Amino acid sequence: MKIKFLRTFAQLNIAVFLLLFIASFSIIGTIIEQDQAIDYYKLNYSNSFFYGNVATWEFLLGFGLDHVYRTWWFLALLFLFGTSLISCTFTQQFPVLKFARRCNFKFNIKEFERYDYYTRLKKIFFLKILKEFKHRKYTIFHQHSIVYVYKGILGRFAPIIVHIAMLLILVGNVIAAFGSFNAQELIVKGEIFQIQNLVRKNFLTRIPEYPIRVNDFWIDYGANKNIKQFYSDLSILSENGNEILQKTISVNFPLRFRDLTFYQTDWNAIGLRVKSNQISYQLPLDSLPSSKNIWVSWVPFFSSEIKGITFVTNSLNGNFFLYGNDGSLLGNFNIGDEIFQLQGLVIFEIIAETGLQIKVDLGIPLIYFGFASLMLSSLISYFSFTQFWLLTKSKIFLIGATSNRAKLDLRFEFLSLILPYFKKI
Repeated sequence: MKIKFLRTFAQLNIAVFLLLFIASFSIIGTIIEQDQAIDYYKLNYSNSFFYGNVATWEFLLGFGLDHVYRTWWFLALLFLFGTSLISCTFTQQFPVLKFARRCNFKFNIKEFERYDYYTRLKKIFFLKILKEFKHRKYTIFHQHSIVYVYKGILGRFAPIIVHIAMLLILVGNVIAAFGSFNAQELIVKGEIFQIQNLVRKNFLTRIPEYPIRVNDFWIDYGANKNIKQFYSDLSILSENGNEILQKTISVNFPLRFRDLTFYQTDWNAIGLRVKSNQISYQLPLDSLPSSKNIWVSWVPFFSSEIKGITFVTNSLNGNFFLYGNDGSLLGNFNIGDEIFQLQGLVIFEIIAETGLQIKVDLGIPLIYFGFASLMLSSLISYFSFTQFWLLTKSKIFLIGATSNRAKLDLRFEFLSLILPYFKKI
């Protein structure tokens, strides 16, 4: 019963059918943004269908298309496909490999006539041909007047390696679905934080408890004040506060520590540190709705003439503008400048925060190893499995050859073996 069940799933058409389904839903998961907030889908998929009775976002969330790779039906497809691969491996690939390694002797002359290449030679050349096979590194099985030789058995392992590689990829995806998490953090430089703001987690997710410190954050600007790159200097700390690892990250250059990966994703300016009349205080900083890269703040200034000034900047490089109550430009200044016309007012820091994406994908090593094995199997599959049979009959012997690929190479191999002896017939 078990063998019958395995053979049912070992059919090629079932495997192809399941693979097409998995590929189709994987494409859907690539097109539709995954693991976003419900408001995101309401905003971007607000149109309706079925005569306006069902909104698109309701359909997506109802069928789990906002988290395709963690739905029960996608995992069920992976399980069925894995079952098909395992069934094919044990019921077809292993028996074929076992058969290829056995002594496959041929006793009937008619069997030789069915091979790709076949001829007859004098029996006196029989031992010389055997010696030539040994010289060419063939595996030889010899029993009385019958000989079977082969070379390139490694190529027969390729389908098995393909199946193992795909199983590793499937298992890696399942582990990633159940054990990974994704977090987003906005942290002011100089602060120490622990991972808290999880975007996505699963029931096997384990959140690390060691603290992370943002040592510094800065931006590189181009000639036209365009942003070239932004950086965060991070330190991973132990429970006692000792530094375990330190690295400066930037966009496309993350920090990897154990299972964690820290990506530089965003940044923002959130406040000012101001000093006036020997008193230091902190003020909020907001970006204009029409432009994310212009920040504005109101600095209170208690005097009979000026009640407050407006702070405006478009970068974190230390340059800013100040405007009076009537909108007149008071001047262009730099961080740390003492503004004498405003009784020695000093704006000594723009408080910036860095946006970090923190991910754990426990299945990534298995997935990478699976794809590496797939590439290896592609190389191995180019090894030709070449077989020769020899059979002695009275004063002659028969020689036949076949190969699963590289038929032209087999022809040259066959001719190079027999042509020297044809001249002596």
